[in-house]
Amino acid sequence: MDFFWMTFESIAMLLVIGCVGFIILSRKVLPESAFSFLSPLSLDIALPCLVFGNIISNFQPLAFPGWWLLPLWWTGFTVISSGAAFCFALVSHREVRKEFIVSLMYPNGIFFPLAILTGIFGNDSSHVVTLFLFVLFYPSFLFSTCHLFWKKPNQPVRWNRIFNTMLIVTLLATLVRLMDLQVYIPAFVLGGLKMVGSMTVPLLMLIIGGNIYVDFKNRRTILVRELILFLCVKNIAYPVIALGVLYLLHPPFMIALMILLQSAVPPVTAIPVIVEKEGGKRDVVNQFLFASALFSLITIPMAMVLLGRLYPGHF
Repeated sequence: MDFFWMTFESIAMLLVIGCVGFIILSRKVLPESAFSFLSPLSLDIALPCLVFGNIISNFQPLAFPGWWLLPLWWTGFTVISSGAAFCFALVSHREVRKEFIVSLMYPNGIFFPLAILTGIFGNDSSHVVTLFLFVLFYPSFLFSTCHLFWKKPNQPVRWNRIFNTMLIVTLLATLVRLMDLQVYIPAFVLGGLKMVGSMTVPLLMLIIGGNIYVDFKNRRTILVRELILFLCVKNIAYPVIALGVLYLLHPPFMIALMILLQSAVPPVTAIPVIVEKEGGKRDVVNQFLFASALFSLITIPMAMVLLGRLYPGHF
């Protein structure tokens, strides 16, 4: 039961930060326009610093003999979960089906798992490095495919979305460790990068809280039926299916942990911003995101406890 509460507290801390973002805008401490600058700060600057610092500090190739298999496992997971998203989306209303699909297809693959892993295993855990290597190609997948649901005629390929900062930084940091060049990086540089990287999750959760306030202020219609269907699929069906597959395949624990987290977490925090930019319904995905994140306070700890039953002695 202690493990249940450790996971619960890790998720609750994220939601508390989101509430702070809600309060900041509701009390007009900052103007709404200020939050538009926080997203690139967190995604383009803080997150790459976080990834680089953790891989340089904690990735030991000799201790990770099968590290190169992690992106392959992620690819298999993504193919199956994306196919499931299209199948499950058939139960949703046609007017919000695209938003339903993208909210299922793009999980919060980095920030929620990062908070959970650091909360349970500590900031310097090798599981954090495993996470970054597992989701190596996830940002490229997200930014290069999400816009296809609202594809505009003659829209050029945006190569900067495919070869994004996250992919480049992860590959660079991994190469540095493989060549044992990390000894040439001054400690103060690495420490500074880690400090900047520590802002990543708080910044993004502030943005989500602010976005929820904006939608609440505009009095958007609450899609009760769609929310119930989405929670049943994303927060219950996905982790249950993942646990069933893990029971049958029984891969190494670090793989199983990554797969379960990817299946159980709510939609990615950046999805409302991306959907709005591409012409979709931001308020709809915001409702999916908020409800799923709130419900995950119970469903993720329960899923992790069940994983502990499958892999006794690893927690």
